[in-house]
Amino acid sequence: MINLHPNWISGFVDGEGCFSVSFSKRNGWIEVRPSFSVCQSGKRFCHILKALETFFGCGGIRFSANDGTYKYEVRSLEDLQTRILPHFEKYPLESIKRKDWEKLCRICALMKRNLHKNKKGLIEIIDIAYTMNQSGKRKYMKEELLQSIGS
Repeated sequence: MINLHPNWISGFVDGEGCFSVSFSKRNGWIEVRPSFSVCQSGKRFCHILKALETFFGCGGIRFSANDGTYKYEVRSLEDLQTRILPHFEKYPLESIKRKDWEKLCRICALMKRNLHKNKKGLIEIIDIAYTMNQSGKRKYMKEELLQSIGS
């Protein structure tokens, strides 16, 4: 097993990582799903993803048949707040991804206060999330989510 340096991890995530928030409609409400992920194509890079999983002590690795990549992903709010986000506070990102990290920090803090469970808080989270990862794919348009909560 390789031993990763914390500064190297931040640099690697600057190039290959993603901080994002997705949404799903469940039982008449919108579920907020924050995540941190790192993708690599081909099995030859799985050892790096496994080393990240070991370093952070959380998350998991999965294969995506859609694009043929392996993804290390952390979706637990607690793990994001106690393991992932603090790492990048101590070892800052240098790229534009820092802005997405900052926004994910804000969203996770709102969720920790259970504000995603009321209309006002959910609208704030949606507004923040839709300024992240501008080139990423979304299952729902922002307006569709806002309509479904009666905004």
